[in-house]
Amino acid sequence: MKEERQKILVVDDEVKIIEVVSSFLESRGFAVSSAENAAQAFEIFERETVALILLDLMLPGMSGEEFCTAIRKKSHVPIIMLTAKVEEEDMLKGLSIGADDYITKPFSLKALLARVEATLRRTGKYLLPPGNRLVFEDGALEIDFESRTVRRGEQTINLTPNEFKILETLARYPGRVFTREQLIDAALGDEFDGFPRAIDSHVKNLRQKMEENPKNPAYILTIHGVGYRFGGERREDF
Repeated sequence: MKEERQKILVVDDEVKIIEVVSSFLESRGFAVSSAENAAQAFEIFERETVALILLDLMLPGMSGEEFCTAIRKKSHVPIIMLTAKVEEEDMLKGLSIGADDYITKPFSLKALLARVEATLRRTGKYLLPPGNRLVFEDGALEIDFESRTVRRGEQTINLTPNEFKILETLARYPGRVFTREQLIDAALGDEFDGFPRAIDSHVKNLRQKMEENPKNPAYILTIHGVGYRFGGERREDF
């Protein structure tokens, strides 16, 4: 059976960029759909299985930032932002609303391909929740979602319900960066009654319980100025 090619959605109002990027990615084995504005992109996203979105920030009508925020309410599909903005503040803003990476124009096609492949390695195959159990680092860490238990080696780690929900959210999407607000929405939902900074306390407790060195964590990583992501990438699904 022929392996299905991963679909990349290119969203940019510059037709020339769409043509060049689409042709290049197709030559590298990807399937590509394209849109010149957010409305077209939403239509494509709703009817096609998209592995990754390349998103220009300067779109007519709805901006790239607004489109990214809207997509994040319904999907963890990886998003790489394409923009002429080069300030660090702009980059951090893009990451804080849910982008996985950020590349500035003009860019080389080889650099773009490297970013696409790296992002897909981190997140692309985790778009749908995996099985009932994840094992990281040859058994160093095991998370059982059905029994809601966590083991580090031979030791069972006792987590509070909220701690487990936060860990589950991060671990099911390794490489995906979550802001505090996104973690609250995805992990705790409407039942959470507190301030976003309360997430920091939960993360601190998680690290104390499950990290070999809480001051240099291997699993619950801080992305400064943005939020948190899960660092365990070697894994098995059951």
